[in-house]
Amino acid sequence: MVVSFILAASLLGAVSSTIASSQHHSIIHTFPNLTACASETLEYSCENTTAVKDSCCSVVGGGLVLQTQFWDTYTGLEKKGQLLPKDTWTIHGLWPDNCDGSFDQYCDLSRQYDPNPSPAVLPDGTHVPPYKGPSVETFINDFGRTDLLEYMNTYWINQGGSNEEFWGHEFSKHATCTSTFDVACYGSTYKKHQDVINFFDSVIRAYKWYPTWDMLAAAGITPSNKTTYTLSQFQNALKAQTGAVPYLGCAQNGTVLSEVWYFHHVKGSEQYGHFKTLNSTTTSTCTATGRIHYYERTATSERVVG
Repeated sequence: MVVSFILAASLLGAVSSTIASSQHHSIIHTFPNLTACASETLEYSCENTTAVKDSCCSVVGGGLVLQTQFWDTYTGLEKKGQLLPKDTWTIHGLWPDNCDGSFDQYCDLSRQYDPNPSPAVLPDGTHVPPYKGPSVETFINDFGRTDLLEYMNTYWINQGGSNEEFWGHEFSKHATCTSTFDVACYGSTYKKHQDVINFFDSVIRAYKWYPTWDMLAAAGITPSNKTTYTLSQFQNALKAQTGAVPYLGCAQNGTVLSEVWYFHHVKGSEQYGHFKTLNSTTTSTCTATGRIHYYERTATSERVVG
């Protein structure tokens, strides 16, 4: 009886190990081929004095990189289980503005995965076709990245639409205008949608540098339906921790805080390079003289996350 139990436990352990091993090997790496970058002389984007030789090694165009976040108080899809993470701002994206503050969008329509592109027509008259294929969620699953999908469904939340539509929008509008996510950067072993997964990982990497809720709370600034704050209180609290003044966006004539953008120049690739934090080059839409609401979220719109 004891022998049978030991044998069964042993077999169970072997099966578990086989499954774990299979799951481990099913994950496909998505990093680009940056072997040529070891011999490159790198400078921060928008600060280089000579032309960049390899646009996979350094960000060319879109060199003013913004890590952007939302403070939403509801999702509109609560009945479908789409909730906001408690005490945490959510991801908006990773944007490649040009060095002069302008920006390009939807730069590669062969990698257009946005079901509702906005704008639908680019300044040169090019029409951006709505994407009608499988959602980007299927791309993530194809690469065995259930860990990535879980994180995105926790911290990268849409308002009024599905999360995967939002993710497809952010990749198509922004990542396709960043040189280090070009398909050519992944070399001859490129697997379709590898760049998409690599971008999502890179967005999360940058997002984790800026725990906005914690930085504000540490300065005594927390969401409230009664207390209001000044723009300088928000700016000073975030500058004290990041070394620079980010852009703060407000709705309702500048009185309701809704978003933050952290500005950078990048040395190396956007995926793994060094981000130098800069003062915002965009004027805040929050009132500079009045009081600003940083509202609490609707209780039924939040969930506690680990």
